[in-house]
Amino acid sequence: MAITPLDIQQQRFRTRFGGGLDKVEVDAFLTAVAAEVERLLRDNNELREEQRTLRRLVEDYRAREEALKETMITAQRVTEEIRRAADKEADIILGRAELEAERIKEQAQHRLTELLAEISEAKRQRAQFLAQLRGLLNTHQRLLDVAESDEAQQPKVEENLAVMRKRPAPVAAVDAADPSRAQNR
Repeated sequence: MAITPLDIQQQRFRTRFGGGLDKVEVDAFLTAVAAEVERLLRDNNELREEQRTLRRLVEDYRAREEALKETMITAQRVTEEIRRAADKEADIILGRAELEAERIKEQAQHRLTELLAEISEAKRQRAQFLAQLRGLLNTHQRLLDVAESDEAQQPKVEENLAVMRKRPAPVAAVDAADPSRAQNR
């Protein structure tokens, strides 16, 4: 089944509660893949058109060869040399076309390998990011637990302050507060 750029762009992924896919990243990836597939399809179509042109050119050379044979029966030797030259030229053209097609195929394979490596790296970075985020969330959870524990201790501090306010002030503290009383003693 051939996948078109439109199929890739319209592909949707299900998300899961608490660990789903990042829609923006998936959409961006799908757009990039669609663009690359579209470029590869365009390149492929251009190569096919070039191949058709080369085949027509070869067929044209062969047709010329036959026309020369029929018109120059008396000059068989010259005709044979022309035919050999045309065959050689056709082989060279076909050889070049095959080499070019092989080169383009190798480039496409190399690009595919690069894309697969990039996808693998993106997955690795995503996993690393999720681990860091999970660690950050755990740290914040511990901070919340400490804050809740401190908040639970707060009523005890307020009770201690209330008890301290109810106690009578020590004598030395009264003397320090009122120097005239300290002189009378």
